Amino acid sequence: CEASTVCKYVQEDGSNRGTYGKLVCTNFKISFLDDDSASDDNEPQFKNKIVGENDITLQCVDQIYGGKKYPETLIIYCKDLRVFNFCLRYTKEEEVKRIVSGIVHHSQTPKLLKRLFLFSYASAAPNNTDGRNQTVMFETLEDWRDELERTKGNVKYKAVTTNEGYRVSEKLPLYFVVPMCISEESILKYEGRGIPIWCWSCHNGAALLKMSSFPKEQDDSTSQMQKAFLDGIYKTISKPPYELLRMDDLSSSLPSLQDIQTAYTRFKQLFLIDNSTDFWATDVKWFSLLESTNWLEIIRRVLKKAIEVAECLEIQHTNVLLIEESATDLCCVISSLVQVMMDSYSRTKSGFQSLIQKEWVIGGHSFLDRCNHLHKSEKEEAPVFLLLLNCVWQLVQQYPPAFEFTETYLTVLSDSLYVPIFSTFFFNSQHQRDTNKSGESLKTQSGPFRFLTVWDWSVQFDPKALAFLNNPLYAEKPKPDRSQRKTARFKHQRQLSLPLTQAKPSTKRGFFREETDHLIKNILGKRIGKFINSSDEPPNSLREFYDSWHSKPVDYHGLLLPRIDGPEIKVWAQRYLRWIPEAQLHGGGTIATAAKILDLMEEVQSLQVKMDEEHSQAVSGDVRSVPLLRNSARLSSLFPFALLQRQSVKPALPTSTWKDLEDEDDLVKRDDEFVDLSGDML
Repeated sequence: CEASTVCKYVQEDGSNRGTYGKLVCTNFKISFLDDDSASDDNEPQFKNKIVGENDITLQCVDQIYGGKKYPETLIIYCKDLRVFNFCLRYTKEEEVKRIVSGIVHHSQTPKLLKRLFLFSYASAAPNNTDGRNQTVMFETLEDWRDELERTKGNVKYKAVTTNEGYRVSEKLPLYFVVPMCISEESILKYEGRGIPIWCWSCHNGAALLKMSSFPKEQDDSTSQMQKAFLDGIYKTISKPPYELLRMDDLSSSLPSLQDIQTAYTRFKQLFLIDNSTDFWATDVKWFSLLESTNWLEIIRRVLKKAIEVAECLEIQHTNVLLIEESATDLCCVISSLVQVMMDSYSRTKSGFQSLIQKEWVIGGHSFLDRCNHLHKSEKEEAPVFLLLLNCVWQLVQQYPPAFEFTETYLTVLSDSLYVPIFSTFFFNSQHQRDTNKSGESLKTQSGPFRFLTVWDWSVQFDPKALAFLNNPLYAEKPKPDRSQRKTARFKHQRQLSLPLTQAKPSTKRGFFREETDHLIKNILGKRIGKFINSSDEPPNSLREFYDSWHSKPVDYHGLLLPRIDGPEIKVWAQRYLRWIPEAQLHGGGTIATAAKILDLMEEVQSLQVKMDEEHSQAVSGDVRSVPLLRNSARLSSLFPFALLQRQSVKPALPTSTWKDLEDEDDLVKRDDEFVDLSGDML
């Protein structure tokens, strides 16, 4: 459906200006087609070939607001934090009704899996590209055996074929790895529950394992049988003093999925801003609003848990078994983070992509339910994968030379969650993907669908844009130089981390304060979880490990530990502030540095070509081109997602606001002014 004479507002200093065009809704996306032909100056240098700046995929729509049967304005809030404000005042009533009901129906109502655009596209997808870019897909037994060999885990662990034909469980992958001593009979007994599944082996032989737990509500006889079964399993893999095992039930030591969803819902409201007035109104209470969401605190707790696991593996040479009901949510987050911190291969682009395939895609994370792509149940929705990317971003911005990829790579990866032409993030399990791969439901389709993988970045970006995904300063060799750890910190208009509170001075670092601290109690509401059976552990061994590592020079190809004191946990500025012109730094931000580096690289390459020409009288045809940022004076911290946008002057604060600020107690008592998402929903 489509509607003509629609005005797309551009909020500029409070006045409603905009451009006229046509609003179109297809089974793939909502598009605004501008009547004015765009000038070359406004052409973004980082252009997505599938989703343009005025396109919203149906899966990317978060909330829609109109207000009545024939709304004069239509506001669309997107999951990538864009806000579109359309004026329908001059559109025919018939078209208004059709476009509004069409958008709501296609983007908000429950749908069948095979109604996703993924299947329409896959029936006609090109099959002339593999596009894996050296990414290991973990779809074959050979892939798992190679990974075992790479990590030297093949001495104690084996890849099994027990689940071929999904005869054990539809939730488990076709192939997976278990300890040598686990029998096929044990795997079959409870459909894979209670079985330690291998994630990764440390250089010293200690391994990271995960296990799906039994349901808590069972009758006595069943639970007794399951307990006996688990005791038998533990005895086979825990053989002190040679093989030590530590268990961690993540459902009790980390926030629940509901807590994570609630925190993120609050957090994202701070960035769904489409005008200067709203921006500066929230700016007055920025720290209290940010803290009250609890999102940064959850990131800090997850990073702390990963440090605990790393300490067990690295220092205590102890196997760690992560336990969770399904072992496909927080288990994926912690196991992935630990591997990024401990295995430099996971910090390369292909290594990180292989890690996501192993732990998340094949590992059985319910992307379809957690992203609520089908709008079946909001109860199942939780930004678990986004939580991982936020945690990895903390490491990327603290230790840039250790990563082959950039924060821009992480940002476009997060955006790709909502692009339904790739199968990577649109199934709950390998079984679901395999059973839906046949094209029997489409009359015109014969044979299996050709699903694309998101790892083929050339589908979304041309070579010029792809250069922004690779880190030009990636350290190819270890550089243990202490001075390089001190990264430059840019002063943003809006501070991106919470300051350390001065209310209670403490001799300990902020992260290791006693849990009796009233602030921590108020934020968390319950004690920070610790490892099960950790009473015999010296209470300060984790702190010693953390402080000892941070007192030494960084080996960018060795173990990496994130800094997790209060102000060190920051807001992922590029992802959350990229559409807000008021938050930009004119000619600044990390992109200013990146732009200079890319310019220098192009200059060096052109000189290299000239030298080659002189020596061999032949021009090399395979020169890797890097984009030359000719308009570098126009860059801002919003680049590469947006060019320099409107100037915004901070308004003078009215006297009443200063009076509010003078009374701190009153400020704390007042409700946080989040964007109201409860009113007039269509």
